[in-house]
Amino acid sequence: MAHFQIHDFVAGYLGGAAGVIVGHPLDTVKTRLQVGQGYKNTLNCIFTIFKNENVAGFFKGMSFPLASIAIYNSVVFGVFSNTQRLISQHRYGVPSHSPDLLDLTVASMLAGCISVAIGGPVDLVKIRLQMQTQSINSGRVSINHRSSMLPYQTAYKGPVQCLNSILRHKGFAGLYRGAGAMILRDIPGYCLYFIPYTFICDWITSDTNTAPSASSVWIAGGIAGAISWGTATPMDVVKSRLQADGVYTNKYKGVSDCILQCYQNEGLKVFFRGITVNAVRGFPMSAAMFLTYELSLKAMKKNKV
Repeated sequence: MAHFQIHDFVAGYLGGAAGVIVGHPLDTVKTRLQVGQGYKNTLNCIFTIFKNENVAGFFKGMSFPLASIAIYNSVVFGVFSNTQRLISQHRYGVPSHSPDLLDLTVASMLAGCISVAIGGPVDLVKIRLQMQTQSINSGRVSINHRSSMLPYQTAYKGPVQCLNSILRHKGFAGLYRGAGAMILRDIPGYCLYFIPYTFICDWITSDTNTAPSASSVWIAGGIAGAISWGTATPMDVVKSRLQADGVYTNKYKGVSDCILQCYQNEGLKVFFRGITVNAVRGFPMSAAMFLTYELSLKAMKKNKV
């Protein structure tokens, strides 16, 4: 444990907060496209939200992610960085040794597993809050949140009430609805997040003994985010639908059933809903996250010295 560093967790917390602030408006658009109905395309969704809900509509459900995703991101970055150093120490005898592809893959997969344990409830509450003014597209059934004919008509006033409602009606297990899809999204997703970021940073930075510049971190983080979120879209659609489902009905029995029903009712294209928003959102969100993380880490190490 001599090489364990708490700085990674602190920097990850700050990076996570920055990422939420930058990425949440497009995250709302992405969720509406994947789970809601009546939107022709991304621009139509943006204009519809603005027309009906003003600017505030893009920030629905942000308070909970801002408070919790910062912690979640703190753990993900802390686990990834400390695991990477531990592997380097065991394989090369030096914790600061440059990791190879295998090292990065193992550290990324572990970070992906940890992310589900913490991020599952966060994503669930966020999606429920983002969707409570919308009709949910659940296969052939259109469910309107404002209908008085359906059970559990809770107009969530905030994340605490949403959490209490889920715990009251579904128990602790209800907080992890869609966790299976999230595992299938996040384990490969974090591999395609940290690995491209590391290699692009190394490629842009010509001098191997020099730390990446702020512009290098911004570019590498943005590209990594676009790649990761773009490729994660199919399973992100499944996860979002599973988490939005279960409020009033239980349309989907699980991951495989959700995939099958979505394909039968809407075709293959359904799994690529929101892919443009995911990729576009992934760039500034991840760029801000990595840049804040690296700058915070640098500042803390400098102060320590």
